[in-house]
Amino acid sequence: MTTSTRLAETMTAPIQIVEAAAGPARRLWLHKHLRNLAEPTTRIFAISSDFDLGGPWAGINTLVSEVLPEIETQRPDLLAKHSFELVHVVPRLRRTLTVGNPTLTDMAADDEKVRNYAADRAFRIVHGLIGMLDSWKKPASPDVPWIIGCDAYDLGGPLVKYFFKELMRRRGNQLHIRLVATVAPGRGSETLAALGGAMHAAVKSVDLSDEPERTMDPAEALQQAIELAQRVGDDRIEMQVHLPESIKLWGLAGRPDKVMRCRYFGLAFYSKLGLYADSLRYGEGLLDLVKQHEPDNASLRWWVIIKLLNAYSGMSSVDSALALAEAALKETEHLPLAWGIHLYYMAAMLFARFKQPRDLTQGEQLLNRGLEVIQQSDIAEDERHFRAVFNRNGVAMIRSFQGRFQEAIELCRTGLTELNTYLSVDKHRLHRSILLYNIAQVYVATNSYTEAIHYFSSAMEMDPNYSEYYNERGNIFLRLGNLREALADYLKAIELSPPYFEVFTNLGQCYRRMGMMEEASNAYSMALDLEPSQPLALLGRAKAQEELGRRNAAIADYTSALALDPNQWDAYASRGVMYYENGEVQKALADLNSAIDLNKNMVDLYRNRAFVLAELGRHGAAICDLRAALLLNPSEDDRPALEAMLQTSEAAIAEQPTLKGA
Repeated sequence: MTTSTRLAETMTAPIQIVEAAAGPARRLWLHKHLRNLAEPTTRIFAISSDFDLGGPWAGINTLVSEVLPEIETQRPDLLAKHSFELVHVVPRLRRTLTVGNPTLTDMAADDEKVRNYAADRAFRIVHGLIGMLDSWKKPASPDVPWIIGCDAYDLGGPLVKYFFKELMRRRGNQLHIRLVATVAPGRGSETLAALGGAMHAAVKSVDLSDEPERTMDPAEALQQAIELAQRVGDDRIEMQVHLPESIKLWGLAGRPDKVMRCRYFGLAFYSKLGLYADSLRYGEGLLDLVKQHEPDNASLRWWVIIKLLNAYSGMSSVDSALALAEAALKETEHLPLAWGIHLYYMAAMLFARFKQPRDLTQGEQLLNRGLEVIQQSDIAEDERHFRAVFNRNGVAMIRSFQGRFQEAIELCRTGLTELNTYLSVDKHRLHRSILLYNIAQVYVATNSYTEAIHYFSSAMEMDPNYSEYYNERGNIFLRLGNLREALADYLKAIELSPPYFEVFTNLGQCYRRMGMMEEASNAYSMALDLEPSQPLALLGRAKAQEELGRRNAAIADYTSALALDPNQWDAYASRGVMYYENGEVQKALADLNSAIDLNKNMVDLYRNRAFVLAELGRHGAAICDLRAALLLNPSEDDRPALEAMLQTSEAAIAEQPTLKGA
């Protein structure tokens, strides 16, 4: 390929990755490049993904803020529908936008926030934003091309990179979007690989002058930092909005002590939101800063340790968390009792829940030591009851892992009774609902579905907007064949949350069992739009397409499912039937061979292959398959048909001409 051909390919690729030295020259080049690429009707967005300049949502917040006035005018319903996503990305919207369907986790006070969202829950925000842009742009300006120029793409946080990857994969073609991402020299291939083949992408390098950024005078930076701090005050929304700017200004002003305090806010704040990777970015090296600038502040040091452990756990960074916890546990002789309550519990969870293999003995020992600390601590009586119940809930988890399910249930029930007895009704409602949920989970593990539904329902009465409860109760209804109840729960789960693929897959399963194949196909398609690498959703949609008579679509889905998991005998078997009905008999035979290799105990597989073999004139092989099927003790309904097929094949063999001797 010639240089001119490569350049032309780069210029036309939907995703362009441009390597160039960071700085004013690159930003100027990017603006000019975007204008050169644009057609007369093209809309251009020039943003920066630099985490240090914009925080966890750098660039996305700029993009959303730019189009938000138009969405508000043209589709105000979308602001209400996507309020949860919007207030995370544009925090000032919390002042004017009411978040619908808040959960107890969202509303709990800091000292009662005993549940942290799973790390992947933040990815739902990304998909919700993409859905909002799709719902607005497709009807409003479907043919208006967009070019998004994203400077410092390689310096963005994980959510930013995930957003642009998924935006281009899911809607790049449909919404006519092109992405130009600038990265540091040598980062192009890495960026290309991280995009994961979302769309065709090309990498090129641009040689630009290495022009340095303007450096602010320390005195000027100090003055601006002081003025900004005075404007922000204790307003947590403004603290979040201005966090990157505050860190930058205090750094330029030569005040690492102030930088430390800002970074602690970032560590604690984003950990509570479930943005653990971003939280850890603020927490990196923070203990050293505390030791250097506030060596006598034991409270701050221990809070940093607790927040770091929380973030490491959220990221499943077990080795880092264990190393930090074990180092902290060595200091327990000098540890204030109040901090020991937190430390022992978190360390216990690391050993008993996250470590592989789990160390349940060590986990229980730490919980027992934590209970002793609770009993010795000089804390309010209601707080003592709560802490003890919270601690014993950890033991209940261990009992469940040990298969001692009744003990686990009784620990949770006893804890709930204690909270209801000693705490006012408005205190620790979140943890009470979690105890009910935990009981429900144990009943699911023992296949006690009636009891599980009862406790799920009780948890949902306390926390009626928690999407996952509806999804999980729907799964129980589905197992029991209560399809209408399952359907209602799945639809409610979808209503209460930005989209996640699991619930749409479950919805597809439900619709298919109800015989609603078109609806099932649509639900599976939504699940696969969110997460294409799902054998279950592909297999389910293939079966729905099969029922709808769309053989080629079914074959395509079976093929995709097998590419993800080649050990699905039922996918081979079903695709073989589709090939046969399409007249592709040899392909049908190959699939049935693969199915039988994986599952040698299915009567239907041998019968179907015998049918195909007979059509190919291979009656001897067909007879072998029919005899094998009969040896598998088929049902009384199937046996006569198999025997009739066997007689037909044997007769065909008998009628075949043979050569006579001389």
